[in-house]
Amino acid sequence: MAAALNVSPAYLSALEHGKRGLPTFDLLQRIAGYFNIIWDEAEELFLLARASDPRVVIDTAGLPPEYTAFANRLAGRIRNLDSAALAELAATLENLGKADGKAS
Repeated sequence: MAAALNVSPAYLSALEHGKRGLPTFDLLQRIAGYFNIIWDEAEELFLLARASDPRVVIDTAGLPPEYTAFANRLAGRIRNLDSAALAELAATLENLGKADGKAS
């Protein structure tokens, strides 16, 4: 597959294991072509790729300092969250999304 996509096996493996950032749009198009994914379904592939980027940036510019402090605390502790704490935070975000009418 790596040869067909014109990338190294090491790079493809790193992508598969979440050790590389978001692949380029060009590579995502080649992956869609490799699997014969139609354009309508390829959009889902592109959204999944964005959601799986292991390097997340939280932009707190223009927000009060406590938002930046919270984002930094989360970044520093996220590896130590157990599954129950993660589920609780996810449920909180889900409920906030429902409360303001946005999908999360």
